[in-house]
Amino acid sequence: MPIRIPDGLPAQETLIEEGVRVMTEKVAIRQDIRPLRIGLLNLMPNKIKTEVQIARLIGASPLQVELSLVRIGGHQAKNTPVEHLLAFYNTWDEIKDQKFDGFIITGAPVEKLEFEDVTYWDEMKAILDWTTTNVHSTLNICWGAMAAIWHFHKVPKYTLAEKAFGVYRHMNLNRASPYMNGFSDDFQIPVSRWTECRSTDIIEHEGLDILMESSETGPCIVHERKGNRLYVFNHIEYDSTSLADEYFRDQQAGIEIKLPHNYFPNNDPTRPPLNRWRSHAHLLFGNWINNIYQTTPFEIEKIGSEEHNPGY
Repeated sequence: MPIRIPDGLPAQETLIEEGVRVMTEKVAIRQDIRPLRIGLLNLMPNKIKTEVQIARLIGASPLQVELSLVRIGGHQAKNTPVEHLLAFYNTWDEIKDQKFDGFIITGAPVEKLEFEDVTYWDEMKAILDWTTTNVHSTLNICWGAMAAIWHFHKVPKYTLAEKAFGVYRHMNLNRASPYMNGFSDDFQIPVSRWTECRSTDIIEHEGLDILMESSETGPCIVHERKGNRLYVFNHIEYDSTSLADEYFRDQQAGIEIKLPHNYFPNNDPTRPPLNRWRSHAHLLFGNWINNIYQTTPFEIEKIGSEEHNPGY
């Protein structure tokens, strides 16, 4: 099944070129089927690039998925045209009465700030609370994961002495988890962050299960069964060139930055990097969507009701 996206979204052309099946809203309404509703709270500066990254992974599912783009209402984006935001995004306030089978919260370039110092933290807290009643399952990425695990469990983040930046080996710690179905025992994932959450803090909380971890950069994926949440601290959704783009951007801006770890062939930034995480990115998102499909109520209005069981 194709992914259903707003008519005219720029990501459509890229997705079609990559072989991702795309369905416009006009075509979707003719099909007598309830698609899974997934919302994307996009906090990344380059929203269009993030839309493509997430839609690519969701669109690989055999299920019909309707993707809704959401933005913070109290924050003005500087790197995305206003026309794009007005055409394709709703503020959270505009969709807060709706229900979603899945909801994705991305990272944001505010990780060095204390949570309370983020200008939109009050709205962020309201959104996180809203997910407990209006969303069946939430997937939180990078800063979004750190914000969510702090909000719900007060697991702190720590500032690193230097940026964790590159492609790092990770281990599968729970092969029985449905979210790790098909994962290798040992694999590599992009990391790009100035802060970290630590396993020693996470394991103190009953109900938080570390599914994936790196000996160099710490926990990567944590599952919370009761809240039906995934906390993904690294960027498994990144494009092949995402780390290169960050590296050259900082270099051109005169910001001191080290070569991304284990990324460029022979550490030569003139050579194009090889993508060694694409298949696992598809596995993670596919497993997440599959679990949503198996556990979400057919009547979406029942999400958040007393008889609603969030599932695994």
